[in-house]
This record gives sequence, structure tokens and C-alpha cells, in this order.
Amino acid sequence: MAVKSNITSINALASVKQCMHTCSMTLAAQRLQVLCAGIFSLMLTLGVARFAYTPMLPQMQAQAGLGVADAGWLAAINYVGYLSGALLASFISDLRYKDRLYRIGIVLAVLSTVMMAISTNLWIWGISRYVAGLSSAAGMLLGSALILNWLMRHGQRSELGIQFSGIGIGIALGAALIALLNQWLDWRGEWLAFSALAALLAIPALRWLPPPDTSGKTTSGAAMSDSPPSRLYLQVFMAAYFCAGIGYVVSATFIVAIVEQLPGLSGRGNLAFLLLGIGAAPACIIWDLVARRFGDLNALIAAALLQVLGILLPVLHHSLWTALMGAWLFGATFIGMVSLVLTMAGRYYPTRPARMMGRMTLAYGLAQIIGPALTGVLATRFGGYAVGLWCAAAVMFLGGGLLYGLKFIERRDRQESMRSETSAC
Repeated sequence: MAVKSNITSINALASVKQCMHTCSMTLAAQRLQVLCAGIFSLMLTLGVARFAYTPMLPQMQAQAGLGVADAGWLAAINYVGYLSGALLASFISDLRYKDRLYRIGIVLAVLSTVMMAISTNLWIWGISRYVAGLSSAAGMLLGSALILNWLMRHGQRSELGIQFSGIGIGIALGAALIALLNQWLDWRGEWLAFSALAALLAIPALRWLPPPDTSGKTTSGAAMSDSPPSRLYLQVFMAAYFCAGIGYVVSATFIVAIVEQLPGLSGRGNLAFLLLGIGAAPACIIWDLVARRFGDLNALIAAALLQVLGILLPVLHHSLWTALMGAWLFGATFIGMVSLVLTMAGRYYPTRPARMMGRMTLAYGLAQIIGPALTGVLATRFGGYAVGLWCAAAVMFLGGGLLYGLKFIERRDRQESMRSETSAC
């Protein structure tokens, strides 16, 4: 009887281990599917709907008569759409509404891409860029919030680096697609090709993200609670992120046109955009590792200073290699900063991650309205983009200084919290 009992116990233990292994495998598969939904959504809403415009600029200027100033205004309209989406996201706390708007945004990303091909009317293009901005906010903010919420609920590491690789992959894929199709298609045909790609990317972006859990608890039963930063910390953080938005948007919008205008580099602009995407694809994962080792703020400061160098390299030395290195360095830093900031925002508000994400993006989005329009005007006035790049680098450097100041505010807030706990005791 004892032997039989022992055999029964061993069998039961083996069954429990098998069940745990199966559950672990199922959770790993679910995590991979959710992250892939995020990757494809960002490839669509950012890589195609938003950023395909950048490598398409030279062709639209040469074949469709788009002027430099108008190109800047179209980019600014795109960021107005992004800002509108960010504002909407900051006011929505219900996860079910976020999920619904995310799915609407995916469809709008496809439609906005189609609109660029069906007309040469500046007003139609403006509407397309605005709608594309709305869709990019849906992918970047609502999608990221839903995925971060899923990760935290299921006890997974609350980092967005893997998902945000979709932006770099989308940028690189767009640049490669243009390089491939340039010899056969005009600007309109290439926008139609992007439309077909957008429709394909929308399928996994919609199907693989599960409906949100609104229970307010993790899968282990623990309650999820918010721990927001102090008002001063948030204000300085938003100011720093505004500076990062200025530093980002000038290069992101005009990098292809900037390289095309450099002496001896005509026809090489698309290569720079490809390097930007290649730099961006693994960047978020790398910056997540840096943040784990040295802290989020230290990682952000390092990324900001490296981004200044990436912005300035094309104007410090007019050569193909410095232009390509600048594009790669810019791609490797700007998306890492966005990923780190949105991850920090989600950790402060795990039950409503899009709330602080939306607020931070309002600051970033405001910079993206001002930056392209001002740069377009400066480029028309001075006959090139050098002045705009120097201004963007200066503002980016200021943002790095503000991020460094956050370290002192964080220390002060921690000391005040400890004093309050001691007084309560």
C-alpha cells in the first residue's frame, strides 16, 4: 500500500509539473503574440502611415510639385493629428474604449495611406496627414498602453523595447521598398504599394491583440495601484520631452531631403533613411538593457546627448559616411527615448497607462507641430537645412540638462516621502 501511495504521489507531482510547464508555454506563446501585435501595429501606424512620407518627399517634390514650405506644413499637420490623438488618449481611462479606438486607428492608418495616392490636392494630402497622425497616436499610445497593461497583469517585465522595434523595422522596410520600386513606379504607384503593405500589416495588428482585462488585478490576484510622480517632476519631465520632440522631428521629417541637398550626396537620401530604420530597430531593446543597468534617467540622458551628435553630424562634415552615421545614430537614440519615457509613464499609472503617456506625448506632439513648420520656413529663407539642424541640436541639449535636473528632483521627492513616513510613525 505504501509503494502504491508513493507511486500515486509521484504521478500527481508529475502531472502538476506538466501542467505548470504547459501553462508557462501557453503564457510565453500569448506574450509573443501580444508583442507581435504591437510590432505590426507600429510598423503600420508609424513606419508606413506616418514615416513613409519622409522618404517619399524628394519624389513628391520632383514629380508632384510639392514645395519645401508646403512639405513642412504637411508634416506639421501630421503632428497636429498626433497631438489630437494624444489629447484624446490622456482623457480616456476605460480600457475597453482604448481598445475600440486602437482598432479604429489601425483602419484609419490604412485609409490615410490610400488617400496620399488618389489626389494631388494639397487639402486632401493635409487631411491624410492629419488622419495618419491620429492613427499613429492610436498605435503608439493606446496600443502601447494596452500591451503594457497586459504585460503587468500577467507578471511579465514591464518594458516596451521589443514592441517598439516595430517602428525601426517599419522605417527600414519603407526605405527598402522605395529603393526597390523607384525604377518601376512613380510617386503615386509607390503610395499604392504602401497602401497594400498597410492592409497586410493591419491583419495581425487587429487579430493578435486580445480584449483588455478590466478586473483591476493581476492574474495572481494582486491589486494594481498607481504611484504618480510629484507635480514638479512631471512638469520638468514634460519640458524635457518637449525638447526631445524638437530634436527628433527636424531630422525625422527632413533627413532624406537634408542628405539630398548636401554637396555630392544627391540620390543618397533614401540610404540615410534606411540606416535610420536599421539603427532604430534594435535600439529600444538595447536601451531597455542600459536602463536596467544604470537607471531610466541615466539612460535617457545618454540617449539625449548621443542624439545631439546624430543631428549635427550631417552639417559638421559634408560626406556620405558622416551623413549615414548621423542617420544611424539618430535612429538608435530617438526611438529609445520614446520607449523609455512611455514605459516610465506606464509604471507610474499601471491601471491607466495611457493617462501619463498622453500627457507626455502632448508635450512631444506640440514640439512636432512647431519644429517642421519652422524648419521649412528657415530652409526657404536660408536655402538649406543647416540652421534648422543647429537649432534642433541646441534645444535637444537643453532637454538633456532638464533630464539631469530630474535626478535632483527625484532625490528630493524620495527624501520628503521618507520624512512623511517617519512623521506618520
